Amino acid sequence: MRFHTFGSMKGIKIIFWTLWRVWFYVLMAIPILVMFPFLVLSILTEKGYPYFFKMARIWARFILFGMGFYYKVDKAQSLDSHKSYMIVANHTSMADIMLMLAVVKNPFVFVGKQELAKIPLFGFFYKRTCILVDRGCSKSRMEVFNQAQKRINRGLSVCIFPEGGVPDDESVLLDSFKDGAFRLAIEHQIPIVPITFGDNKKRLSYTFFSGSPGLMRVKIHKIVETKGKTGTDRKEIRDKVREIIYTQLLEFESDTLKMVTNS
Repeated sequence: MRFHTFGSMKGIKIIFWTLWRVWFYVLMAIPILVMFPFLVLSILTEKGYPYFFKMARIWARFILFGMGFYYKVDKAQSLDSHKSYMIVANHTSMADIMLMLAVVKNPFVFVGKQELAKIPLFGFFYKRTCILVDRGCSKSRMEVFNQAQKRINRGLSVCIFPEGGVPDDESVLLDSFKDGAFRLAIEHQIPIVPITFGDNKKRLSYTFFSGSPGLMRVKIHKIVETKGKTGTDRKEIRDKVREIIYTQLLEFESDTLKMVTNS
């Protein structure tokens, strides 16, 4: 009887997860279809990007709300709306893009992998508004610098997930950081904004049969300056930023453990 009950519960969970994951992609499509003419108009010219960004933030919040996610943001400092930044965060979930758009008001562009451009509908706008990189091609990586310079000259910020991808092993708390984000920040002398996402892996990881609605904690840390820094400082800055995010992840885990223990 106990085994039968366990099997039934597992079956219900699998059905829930399947429907919930399908719902995620439905939510991605709905606002794009509704706003499609306005989105297309906003990407016809470079001046239209701030309007596209505002609509992208609506899209992101719609998905987060529809999935039953709510977020709590702890800001160490506010960002200057007239400055460009290099925004970096840990990367563990399909919801990272949406949460980043929801919590950062300064218009920014993502630097992301080319494969995402293949996603129907989403990919159409992704490849026209983001800086795409083929990590296996040195020429593509160099072009990122040129594209980033153009966006920064227009007053935009740049967002990169410096782990370079989501670790296959989900037990990894924070993977090693690639140099790209820090090379760009130093080359263009823009401050770095470290951000820690505390719950995205638990909420919506890349494992299909997993996840649940609930809280997403976000910590926006104090900026790390790059003014006056050179390429020789890159490793030090990279390691400093990683340590900031890693320490906050440990703090989030400790807080979660205390909540479970006290409940």
